[in-house]
Amino acid sequence: MQITLFEKIINKEIPADILYEDDLSIVIKDINPQAPTHLLIIPKKVIPKLSDAIEEDKQLLGHLMLVAGKMAEKLDLDDTFRLVVNNGAKAGQSVFHLHLHLLSGRSLNWPPG
Repeated sequence: MQITLFEKIINKEIPADILYEDDLSIVIKDINPQAPTHLLIIPKKVIPKLSDAIEEDKQLLGHLMLVAGKMAEKLDLDDTFRLVVNNGAKAGQSVFHLHLHLLSGRSLNWPPG
């Protein structure tokens, strides 16, 4: 399997604007932001798509959600943000390494599509 862009960032092979890192995850600024605040919350474990996650990933997936909350607090987003997970190319996923998009800083309309 080919190494993803996110694996290269995790391995510090290519630079990124890293805002947070722990044993399980890394948070970077999106290079093509869709809102004033647009972060990517990436697990260090490679899971190509959310639908590829297995039972043993349950704790990791919860951890990613908690990291999102920590980042919102750290950046003083006033509990106003959206999390997005794209699952598959037709849903807009372009890097096949599961990640959460945290968006904030502008009005986010519904439905999002």
